[in-house]
Amino acid sequence: MFGLDQIMADLCSEDRKADNEIAEEIIKRLEARNNYIPSSERIRREYAYVLLKEYRSYIKERSGSG
Repeated sequence: MFGLDQIMADLCSEDRKADNEIAEEIIKRLEARNNYIPSSERIRREYAYVLLKEYRSYIKERSGSG
């Protein structure tokens, strides 16, 4: 996915917490970079869940506690 690593790096450097709000922010930033995000509400929720899980892992790796 184009830009996901950069988006997570940016959010992490902004010291953004891993919560539902950040999952939506990641989706918005991906859409702004012309990544296709399904319009189905169910699929978007599942996608947000996976992105949040990945962001938590990203933060954990960078903090050295992973």
